[in-house]
Amino acid sequence: MNKEFLSILDQLEREKGLNKNVLMETVKHALEVAAKKIAKLNAPGAEVRVEIDPVKGDISVYIGDKEIVSKEFGRIAAQTARQVIIQKIREAEKEGVYNEFKGKEGDIIGAVVYRFENKAVILDIMGKAEGVIPQSFLSPLDRFRLGERIKAYVYEVKKEKGTQIILSRKHEGLVKKLFELEVPEIYEGIVEIKAIAREAGERTKIAVFSKEDKVDCVGACVGVRGSRVKNVIEELRGEKIDIVRWNEDIKEFITQALAPAVISQIELDRENKRAKVIVANDQLSLAIGKRGQNVRLASRITGWELDVRSREIMEEEMKSVLALKCVGKKVAASLVEGGYNSLDKIIRAGEEALAEIKGIGKKKASQIIEEAKQTLSRAILNNDAKKSQ
Repeated sequence: MNKEFLSILDQLEREKGLNKNVLMETVKHALEVAAKKIAKLNAPGAEVRVEIDPVKGDISVYIGDKEIVSKEFGRIAAQTARQVIIQKIREAEKEGVYNEFKGKEGDIIGAVVYRFENKAVILDIMGKAEGVIPQSFLSPLDRFRLGERIKAYVYEVKKEKGTQIILSRKHEGLVKKLFELEVPEIYEGIVEIKAIAREAGERTKIAVFSKEDKVDCVGACVGVRGSRVKNVIEELRGEKIDIVRWNEDIKEFITQALAPAVISQIELDRENKRAKVIVANDQLSLAIGKRGQNVRLASRITGWELDVRSREIMEEEMKSVLALKCVGKKVAASLVEGGYNSLDKIIRAGEEALAEIKGIGKKKASQIIEEAKQTLSRAILNNDAKKSQ
């Protein structure tokens, strides 16, 4: 029986990857516990020792110096071995699932919608494990059916009541990995994804760069008649995607990132990574986008804070500030750039706030505010006089 027991351990070691020595130690421990119960009755305080021959499988139990021979130990060994083996197989399978999917963090996997639970989506992953997409990790466009096959981003794998696989449909990494699947040039490293900015369910901007002059990075991502980008959009349930050509020249990159708007001028503050972008009045809404989305995504993809302004509006603001005799063009530009683009805002700002602007000290700030008050008062009086006529 003992040899058969060892044979089973050998087989499990080969097929399940269980360590035979660990199993044997666990069985030894169980036998020691049983022997201590006998020793407590027959020889209190005596040392208990259990030995298992790793070659023959023979079991020897000693209480003190005396070997105890009992069929009971063989029965206990068999029962314990069975329980330990079942437990270790389960642990090994759980550990195997954890190790396999832990290595997939940051990648995407295909899975089948299995059930819905508390607004989360539970997925069957290759029949090996279950993954969960929490509601907060779903795109607003996601609408799934039971049995539907989808792709998801492996956000996190953790040991919590077994192996917990957290998936996401909202992460920017999902878009990146989908393009790697669809565009061979990206997978091969010829085209590189430099940056991604995403508002899941609405729009994504992806900046790409080609390492070979003969390969058009944007064309490679779009594909013949848009086939490649269409596949990505379809997986994302219709989310809009802007493919932007990355450029070392930050002005050119910003121009590309704000497309389709036409940019008139860009002024850079390299120290603070801020850029003032000037556009024609009819391009302002395009540059800013619906609810500010275009400029917001462009800021994230470039890594620069973008302040988009209309040329016509800026000129009107400059005229208003330049109406003050004590203000020159440079100071007027600084005031407008700081957001003080009207006499009312200059007055409400106060001396301390204006004094912080480059080129304006406390004395100058006081002078500007005083003249702004006088100019605004005159304007109000003139308007009242016109109304009374």
